[in-house]
Amino acid sequence: MNYKEYNRENAIQYAKKWAYSRNPRYYNFDNIGGDCTSFVSQCIFAGSNTMNYTKNTGWYYNSIKDRSPSWSGVEYLHNFLITNKGPGPRGKIVEIDKIEIGDIVQLKFEKSAFEHTLIVVNVEDIYDLNNIYTASHTYDSYNRRISTYKFEDIRFIHIDNIAIW
Repeated sequence: MNYKEYNRENAIQYAKKWAYSRNPRYYNFDNIGGDCTSFVSQCIFAGSNTMNYTKNTGWYYNSIKDRSPSWSGVEYLHNFLITNKGPGPRGKIVEIDKIEIGDIVQLKFEKSAFEHTLIVVNVEDIYDLNNIYTASHTYDSYNRRISTYKFEDIRFIHIDNIAIW
């Protein structure tokens, strides 16, 4: 297995282009739970250009009927990124001071599970949520400060690299 660098700039450019609209290549999940994780998956794919077609535990999208749970599910994306042993993006949970543009933020509101996924598009101060900016769908935004969300918990996922076969 070989590894390549995650193209953070491509991920951010994709987020900027599609933050306030929907890419017609992908299903819009807004009416069935939210489009946030699908949007972030699209951004990660723009920066990785590699999917993992392992049934049930991979990370891929061909159509609404042919996709992995991790493409559009908050917890499934988290689990895939931090446990992936096959091709595709690989990540790890990090403290706030280790995040970079193109990394992932997940928020827990009032429910018991994390339920919103965002992508980091700008970092002015890695120690201050008021100076870390994100993009997302469902609550469509680009360059929104994390501090403007009211959440119970937060986690940061740093994309380490992309595994290729």
